[in-house]
Amino acid sequence: MAMASSPKVVLGSIAFAIFWVLAVFPAVPFLPVGRTAGSLLGAMLMVLFKVISPDQAYAAIDLPILGLLFGTMVVSVYLERADMFKYLGKLLSWKSKGAKDLICRICLISAISSALFTNDTSCVILTEFVLKIARQHNLPPHPFLLALASSANIGSAATPIGNPQNLVIAVQSKISFGGFLFGILPAMLVGVSVNAVLLLCMYWRLLSVQKDEEDATAEVVAEEDVNSHRFSPATMSHFSSLNSQEWNSRLESMNVQSSPNVNGSTAHLETFRNRVISTDHNEIQRASSGSMDSARNSNASKEATTDGHFHKNVEPIASKMIALTGSLKDAFSVQSSEKKENLSTRWKKRFWKSCVYFVTIGMLISMLMGLNMSWTAVTAALALVVLDFKDARPCLEKVSYSLLIFFCGMFITVEGFNKTGIPSSLWDLMQPYAKINHVSGKAILAVVILVMSNLASNVPTVLLLGGRVAASAAAISAAEEKRAWLILAWVSTVAGNLSLLGSAANLIVCEQARRAPDFGYTLSFWKHLMFGVPSTLIVTAIGLALIR
Repeated sequence: MAMASSPKVVLGSIAFAIFWVLAVFPAVPFLPVGRTAGSLLGAMLMVLFKVISPDQAYAAIDLPILGLLFGTMVVSVYLERADMFKYLGKLLSWKSKGAKDLICRICLISAISSALFTNDTSCVILTEFVLKIARQHNLPPHPFLLALASSANIGSAATPIGNPQNLVIAVQSKISFGGFLFGILPAMLVGVSVNAVLLLCMYWRLLSVQKDEEDATAEVVAEEDVNSHRFSPATMSHFSSLNSQEWNSRLESMNVQSSPNVNGSTAHLETFRNRVISTDHNEIQRASSGSMDSARNSNASKEATTDGHFHKNVEPIASKMIALTGSLKDAFSVQSSEKKENLSTRWKKRFWKSCVYFVTIGMLISMLMGLNMSWTAVTAALALVVLDFKDARPCLEKVSYSLLIFFCGMFITVEGFNKTGIPSSLWDLMQPYAKINHVSGKAILAVVILVMSNLASNVPTVLLLGGRVAASAAAISAAEEKRAWLILAWVSTVAGNLSLLGSAANLIVCEQARRAPDFGYTLSFWKHLMFGVPSTLIVTAIGLALIR
């Protein structure tokens, strides 16, 4: 493509530079408006500077990518409500055999969850679990946070729904979900394993230090997640006339012995009532025998007095027995109704969770079968909304609409920058040295993608280079074209591990760890860089060798 006119080149470069600065440094002092506003500002300037027309700007917005992104975000929201990520967090500490075992678990679970539910979502949910487990075992948090962030980036490269740049590549390349998955899966599995080995080698001494553990087998469960089924004091407030200690002992025994069904409760009530009746009957008999003995040794007036006292003693015992029986019936009826409601609620919740999991699995199977990924994701999202059978606004409010708007602005801005002719001219200079069918060509292409992904972010890099890299490879063969797209997906994703600023997942882990209540920890830029550079270079090279 030839260079545009000088005014278009200059003005388009200015608009793209403003977008780039605000995308990479969202809190820049002279214009702290953030990434989303920065992308819209860049798009508006491209139209105002007449680099592209309004119609071209609207046409640049890729609706299939937005639909796929929206659908996967909604599905992730419902999976979070269905406790999927809580179960993954518990799996991290289940029968853990020490710090090294924990590192391997975090790498594996983070990679798999990121491939299925996007790396950003996995990092948001799992960061606090990882911090809690590290604190419970009195271990330094930063090796585990590095394992979470780096493995999330590597794992997300395996599927089109793992991260935003893969969504762009899958839609533009028209590679099927299955073709994408099986093309990168071997590199992902080996890459995650090597990443875990690098972590163990780098932090072996730190992870081998023996410290006192709070509870090596404790599960990370929030207190509010633990349900109590004991009697409420408010329910029993009308028995305050009786001795409190006696009632506590009786209630505890009843709570242990009673069964959830009504028949069991009635039988237990009858047994308890018979016990009370027999006890009171013995008291009456003792009172009667005492009265007869005193009658033999006293006069008629004393007998009348004794009979009067006898009747006065029997009447309160009978009234107490009747009141006690009625109160027990009320207590057991309340308990039975509560247990029925709790059982019904639990089964409804389990059924709803099962539906969420089945819909998600159905979405993944449909994508593997080659159905349209965008409409499949949107259909799965709407199916979950309908199955929830309540106002969907609270769930839909959790969708990151700012990210969708950022993508709209970025599509327009990158399209305007492409119209200037600068990217095409730079690619023409580099293309002879970046042939995909030569080892040196792949290495040069990987270096360019690594540098651009860390300077301009990975999604703009994919938008700028994707079509050009694919066209260059298509001139060799169709198989090389697919391979070029997969290499672009792999390198642009793994490039996020190079530095703390290279990936949104890194920043999410860092920020979530810093803000975690009671477990706060700051992951420094240099600690990340010391591990990120060797990990990125080695894992990238592994992918270049394995992706076919």
